[in-house]
Amino acid sequence: MRVGIIRCQQTEDLCPGTKDLVCASHGMAAFKELGPCEVMGIVSCGGCPGKRAVARALMLKSKGAEAIALASCMKKGVPLNFPCPNYEQILKAIKEKLGPDFVVLESTH
Repeated sequence: MRVGIIRCQQTEDLCPGTKDLVCASHGMAAFKELGPCEVMGIVSCGGCPGKRAVARALMLKSKGAEAIALASCMKKGVPLNFPCPNYEQILKAIKEKLGPDFVVLESTH
């Protein structure tokens, strides 16, 4: 399955996304039910408050993503233990825009 990852813009300079890529390619953690995935793109949320995340999810879908994963830096706040305060609203908006049949993973690891 081809998956696009959306990550926290403020975490980009602290984390290269290595664990996200390993988990996706090996079908581990949040990708377990999907099996090994090809990451076809990684983009940021666009910065706080995350209003660009929906447009970026649509862009990833238009480029061939069959699923979208919100990176663990957004939900769990890794590596700084500071979760996105807008995570639930971003998740809800992406799910609504992509529809109930499109796979949206709520974390990566």
